[in-house]
Amino acid sequence: MRNGNLERVRDRVVARWRGAGVQVRSTVAAVLVQALVVLAAGGLLLLLLRDDLRQSLEASNLATAQSVQALAQVDREDLQAAIDAAARRRAAVQLLDADGNVVASSADLRGAAPLLDPATVPTGTDHEKVRLPFDDDAYLVTSLSGHVDGERSTVFVAQSLGTGEDTLHAAAAGLAVAGPLLLLAVGFATYVFVGRALRPVTRIRRTVEGISHRDLSERVPRPPGQDEVARLATTMNAMLDRLEGGEAVRRQFVSDASHELRSPVATLRAAADIALTQPERADPADLARLVRGEAQRLDRLVSDLLLLARLDERGRAGTLAEPEREEVDLDDLVTDEHRRLRGTTGLDVALHREPARVLGDASALARVLRNLVDNAVRHARSSVAVELRRNGSQAVLVVTNDGAPVPVADRERIFDRFVRLDESRTRDAGGSGLGLAVVRDVVTAHGGTVRVEDPEGGAPGTSFRVELPLAPLPSD
Repeated sequence: MRNGNLERVRDRVVARWRGAGVQVRSTVAAVLVQALVVLAAGGLLLLLLRDDLRQSLEASNLATAQSVQALAQVDREDLQAAIDAAARRRAAVQLLDADGNVVASSADLRGAAPLLDPATVPTGTDHEKVRLPFDDDAYLVTSLSGHVDGERSTVFVAQSLGTGEDTLHAAAAGLAVAGPLLLLAVGFATYVFVGRALRPVTRIRRTVEGISHRDLSERVPRPPGQDEVARLATTMNAMLDRLEGGEAVRRQFVSDASHELRSPVATLRAAADIALTQPERADPADLARLVRGEAQRLDRLVSDLLLLARLDERGRAGTLAEPEREEVDLDDLVTDEHRRLRGTTGLDVALHREPARVLGDASALARVLRNLVDNAVRHARSSVAVELRRNGSQAVLVVTNDGAPVPVADRERIFDRFVRLDESRTRDAGGSGLGLAVVRDVVTAHGGTVRVEDPEGGAPGTSFRVELPLAPLPSD
């Protein structure tokens, strides 16, 4: 039960922490880090200060003890003067003979027992912390043992630790006051500066919240400078540009598709109205041919729209899905299309092919070839040529017609959807404007390229050149 309560409290704390804004979290993090720094630096400072004060006191005691021991060998009067001088510096001094008797001392210790037991005092120099009867403060006693006139003597020098402790207490109190003030200053500065830094982000968020799919023309404000927020605003505006462009293309596509679909539907409706209202004018054979032709147009248009939608969904710059990738013999597709073309047109049809195998969707590649050939037949004057050859690691397909050449300025635009270069042509002659768009998207999805160029040898007409990567050989 207790563990369950702890987990709920922990989850609540974590949820509140995650729900806090970046400004609050940054402030708390900065204050915590600064608190750790202040504690570590303050503790180190107090330790260094304590050690420095003790070392200074030990050095002062040792210097006084050495002076007293040196004078004890020369002159007793000078010895007492040195002891009195040390007393004026708030140092208590005792000089002991070899038997442990006090032979000289400062005024504070006259008549007092030795500060330390002479029997326990080691030879040389030693420091100990003791309490003296005449003061409440602790004292640091430095003992110096040596020989005077061949006899052992010991000097005790004691100085109060109270001054050093008072200094330490004052430093600790200063840190206790300055530390929280510093943390408050750091927290306030962090909160203000982070808030000012995030202010452009807030404006960007509010702007993005107000942008809808119906109007993508608005852009987020870009703050001055080249910091992360400015780059974020630039990226957001670039994304909005792409979304606006994509939305415009989508709307245009829907509008054009609706217009293209409306034309055959209107034709069928008009034919049905005539057959119903004026049956004497409706020839069943003519009506059947009309319905068949418009149905074929609708079928081609719907098929092209579905294929383009499928390619858009996968990404126009991507590749086809793995299950649809198989080895396709392009020369077989070219042969079938040549056979169909010779049986459906009176144009001269030239064919040159080499074995070429690629990886891809056979039906989509057949659609590419069919659209290129239909486009060539539609614009040819007297002849169409289909050529398939290998060029290194590429399969090259060239479909040429001897009709009017495509202007250089329109050789890229011709692959856009619903584009017709000759607007005066009828729908039957000009098609729906989707065939070449399907060609480009399918070829791109297969990792290839398509372009319009002049026929080789300077012959009149137009050539469509498709390059696709060959399938790897079995040995590869």
